[in-house]
Amino acid sequence: MRLIEQTTVPALALPVQALKNHLRLGTGFADDGMQDGLIESYLRAAMVAIEGRIGKVLIARDYLWVLEDWRGADAQALPVAPVTAIASVTLRDAAGGGQAVPNVAYRLVKDTHRPRVQAVGSALPQVPQGGCVEIAFTAGFGAAWADIAADLAQAVLMLAAEYYEHRHEGGAREAGGLPFGVVTLIERWRNVRVLGGAGA
Repeated sequence: MRLIEQTTVPALALPVQALKNHLRLGTGFADDGMQDGLIESYLRAAMVAIEGRIGKVLIARDYLWVLEDWRGADAQALPVAPVTAIASVTLRDAAGGGQAVPNVAYRLVKDTHRPRVQAVGSALPQVPQGGCVEIAFTAGFGAAWADIAADLAQAVLMLAAEYYEHRHEGGAREAGGLPFGVVTLIERWRNVRVLGGAGA
C-alpha cells in the first residue's frame, strides 16, 4: 500500500500571524517578515506530527492510494479522514494498463474515523492478478485554517511553538513524544484501529 500526497497545503492557508501572536513576537519592525519562513516550517512540521498521530487531514489535500487488493469484498476503509470526495477508482493490470471503475459501482461512506469505499451491489470490482487499484480522493476538514476544529488548531499552534522555542536543542527534548497539553487536545480525534485497520 502506498499513500501519495498529490497536493500540498498552500502557504496562505497557514496561520503564520496567529503563531507569531502566540509566540508574542514583536511587531512594527522593518524585519517583521524575516522569520515567516521559519514559522511556516514549524507549522507544517506540527501539522504532520498531529495528522500522523490522529489519522486526520487538517487542511484539504488530494491523495492517491495504491492497493494490491481490496481488504474486503464489498468495502475498503480509507487510510485517513475526513474524506470529502472520491475523484476516481482505477484498476491497473500487471503491465500498468488502467481501467476506470464507473462511479456508479461504488460510493463514499463518510465517517469521522473510518471513511470507506462501499460497493453499490454485492462486491467491489476484482483487481487484476498482479495489478493494483488506485483510489484518488480529497481529504481534510476544509481548505482554510478556520475550517479546522478549534482544539486541533490550538494543538498545532502549541506544538509549532514548542518546536520554535526549542529549535536549538537538536530534537533531544521530548524524544518521540508530544507535550501533554497537545496530547490532551487531540485525544478525542485519535483513530482507534480495529484488526490493524483491516476492517472497513
